[in-house]
Amino acid sequence: MRVTIIGAGNMGRGIGARLVAGGNGIKVLDTDPEEAKRLARELTAGAASGASAEGGAAGDPIDGDVVVLAVPYDAAMSIVGQYGDQLRDKVIVDITNPVDFETFDDLVTPADSSAAEELASRAPQGARLVKAFNTTFAGTLVAGRVDGQQLDVFIAADDDQARETVAELVRSGGLNAIDAGPLKRARELERLGFLHMTLQDRLGTSYGSTVKVVS
Repeated sequence: MRVTIIGAGNMGRGIGARLVAGGNGIKVLDTDPEEAKRLARELTAGAASGASAEGGAAGDPIDGDVVVLAVPYDAAMSIVGQYGDQLRDKVIVDITNPVDFETFDDLVTPADSSAAEELASRAPQGARLVKAFNTTFAGTLVAGRVDGQQLDVFIAADDDQARETVAELVRSGGLNAIDAGPLKRARELERLGFLHMTLQDRLGTSYGSTVKVVS
């Protein structure tokens, strides 16, 4: 599968590592195109057979059927507006936790909404929003496991085909895809992601833990 990742930061690296491990082709776009190219070279070194990675500049054309917004919430909102109709009929993956970083005590989205739903309302007709990866930290994605345990990736979407497309990408990278239901479940997932972040100092895990369902 061909995937465009917007953002060459830690989460772009983590998600990119899983995608190329699964044999997918990716293009990384960033406001610093040289950083995107460096990340693409790094990911290529660990790519499975058939996978590829290239880098480019933010604003370059999107050539993937799936677009991962590996940026903070505010930036994701701007990107959806910037790309506009280029996102029509694309699967857009929102990974954000819309944290109020000034207080680190709440989310900036309304209680009856979520980052994913707000992005969906701004996306062009035909674009299909999927919430995923917001409860997985970057370093754990690079490794693919925590304490020998496969990572769980919770996926919420209103479009069944879009949900399965992202689940296929998740599984190809060696992760466990969990269907979390419709897109409005992103409200709970974002609260869970925020809770996981706030526990890091207390747990002393340095963002090396994961949220896992065990039965």
